Amino acid sequence: MKRYDLRYCGRGGFDAAAAIEYSGSMKVKTSITLSEDLLAVVDERAKWSKKSRSDFIEDAVRAFLVPAAREERNARDLEILNQHAGRLAREALDVLEYQVPL
Repeated sequence: MKRYDLRYCGRGGFDAAAAIEYSGSMKVKTSITLSEDLLAVVDERAKWSKKSRSDFIEDAVRAFLVPAAREERNARDLEILNQHAGRLAREALDVLEYQVPL
């Protein structure tokens, strides 16, 4: 069984949030074990939302994973900005010197 790392990988990078949000990927049959009470709630909510059990569970998993992947991406972006903060601040100050006084 493959295990996918939701962090950045490779030269072009891997945007986990975009990959998780994309719902056109090939479906793979799997088996999970849930408690009876949880399964009853899942079935009730799936019926209420007019979805199959599988579609409902897939949507629920996506709803859980997408924010986590976005938080990871934002943390990476912040780390990059912090690494270059000094240079970016100097560049901003330089640009401000070219502004015409009002």
